[in-house]
Amino acid sequence: MHIEPAVLEEYLVRTRWFAGKGRPFRVARMRPIAGLAADAGDVRVAILLLTIEYSDPEGGTEVYQVPLASYDEYIEQIGHAFVGAVEHEGGQRYVFDAVHDRKAMALWLEAFVAAETDGEARVGDLRFRRVPGGEALDPALRASPLSGEQSNSSVRFDDTAIMKIFRKVSPGVNPDIEIHEVLTRGAVESIAALYGWVEIDLDGEVLQLAMLQEFLRTASDGFELATGSVRTLLADPTQSVADSGGDFAGEATRLGEALAQVHEMLRDRFPSERRGPDATAALARAMNERLDHALGVVPELEAQAPRARAAYEAVAALDGIDVQRVHGDLHLGQTLRTSHGWRIVDFEGEPGRPFAERALPDSPWRDVAGMLRSFDYAPGVVQLSRSVPADDGEAEDDLRAARGEQWSHRARVHFLDAYSAAIGVPLLDGADRRLLDAYVADKAVYEAVYEKRNRPTWVRIPLAALAEIGSAETKDAETED
Repeated sequence: MHIEPAVLEEYLVRTRWFAGKGRPFRVARMRPIAGLAADAGDVRVAILLLTIEYSDPEGGTEVYQVPLASYDEYIEQIGHAFVGAVEHEGGQRYVFDAVHDRKAMALWLEAFVAAETDGEARVGDLRFRRVPGGEALDPALRASPLSGEQSNSSVRFDDTAIMKIFRKVSPGVNPDIEIHEVLTRGAVESIAALYGWVEIDLDGEVLQLAMLQEFLRTASDGFELATGSVRTLLADPTQSVADSGGDFAGEATRLGEALAQVHEMLRDRFPSERRGPDATAALARAMNERLDHALGVVPELEAQAPRARAAYEAVAALDGIDVQRVHGDLHLGQTLRTSHGWRIVDFEGEPGRPFAERALPDSPWRDVAGMLRSFDYAPGVVQLSRSVPADDGEAEDDLRAARGEQWSHRARVHFLDAYSAAIGVPLLDGADRRLLDAYVADKAVYEAVYEKRNRPTWVRIPLAALAEIGSAETKDAETED
């Protein structure tokens, strides 16, 4: 089956997972790496790797996985995922993104079922691996893709399992699979258990293409839960946060305890060490370099740059830092609230960094800082997205803004107190506080660049946070209510 690059280029810009939208690009290479087909049936699947080449000043290349399902006839039910019609063996085949095709996804499920006995099943060059002790799967489970903005694609198999198909791929062990396997084998409760994954050997290196996990039936997205809490609070801002139905302090406490559990297991199962002053100096230097770059994108950062640099220099003066494996890209959107507690997901790390960099040990305070910033984002997003009633006066607006800040403060304090107590540091000492402040500033600088490029009206959220760098998160949360 041959498909023209132009057909794929036109499809890519219509997907939610292609990161090159808005940039000039071309499909420089199409590489079929594997195929799947039903024993009886007309669906055929080809897995392609597309090398994308950019021609703007930033330049560079990326590799995307695109599994394609083809049929002799046009399938109306998956017309939204139609890629194009191609000539094949003297006839015509209709090609669709296989993620949206129930028959195609059943081929992945069948292979995972076949792997249950020996821990591995092969389909051509593909290896379907299973984690010992995982739940037995029914091959009759029905597949349905999940909607939403994602850098990957996820397919749910009824209420039993969920498969994440990695779109932007790189050679090597994917941290999401690596960490989930270790935590699953360690019976950590604060994650979704890993059932298995798909990989292939290419050019002498392993390429991991997908992972299968436990589907959390009662799960709610952490950020959606938080913004819902803020909306409840702001519906009647005359009440204090603690007395309203929108207080998130209890959930923040439980989330802090869940993160501490995950960090403890990562520290036990992966290398960890104490590094000296050279490491803190290098960390501060990297943060300053990111700020230098950000100033070229977000000139508004200039007013807050001295605060951020002061936080970085405080880190440079430390005599050492404890590092270990961490999540690396933690925020409320990487958490799920279930009836059994919080679950932390998506250990892939920052998508733009090579796997080798994502796997490097880092301070756990980076993850803590990411969550603190997320608690700050929730009321900011609600305030920016809410429609303001005509009869809202300035005093009402000020009260809502104050309540949003109090919500965020309480959530941050309770999360940080719970995390610190769980790791045996009930009160942050000077070194930990300086590390946390610097990581918070670094995250806010990253956010400012992202918002300037994607949602310019939101840049005020991280800018406001930078103005508060150095203030104590550990003061009594009740004092602001």
